[in-house]
Amino acid sequence: MMNGYLFVLTLLAALGCAMMAGVFFAFSAFVMKALARLPAEQGVAAMQAINVAAVTFAFMAALFGTAMACGALAVWALCAWSERFAPYLLVGGVLYLIGTILPTIAYHVPRNEALSRVEPHSAESHWRRYLSGWTAWNHLRAATALAAAATFTIALHV
Repeated sequence: MMNGYLFVLTLLAALGCAMMAGVFFAFSAFVMKALARLPAEQGVAAMQAINVAAVTFAFMAALFGTAMACGALAVWALCAWSERFAPYLLVGGVLYLIGTILPTIAYHVPRNEALSRVEPHSAESHWRRYLSGWTAWNHLRAATALAAAATFTIALHV
């Protein structure tokens, strides 16, 4: 059975993963689709504004605070492997770190930075490539964050 501290950390990680899954799902389900309907110049300008507005303490704390909790839970799971819930903690942590944080750092951030240097009035071909690749990888972030939330929820109940 989980002790109080571990239970709270697992619950917070599950909630953080679920919240981030919701953010990424919203982008995949309708935000990027709405931006794709705009003329390229307007879509680029809107996404550039979104990328600037997203860098807030609240969003960064949710995204990376959840990553820290997931990392701590994965390490704890390895140190207490005999516990029934340990494999779920490890899988949940790995799902979020590898499937959500890694694509954010290695794929989304570099593309967002490249988009910030694009002049909106001359961005048609760049914008179409950006939309398709960014959204496809964002589906992965949404799915893995949701799977991590589900896995942590299971860990709370075994």
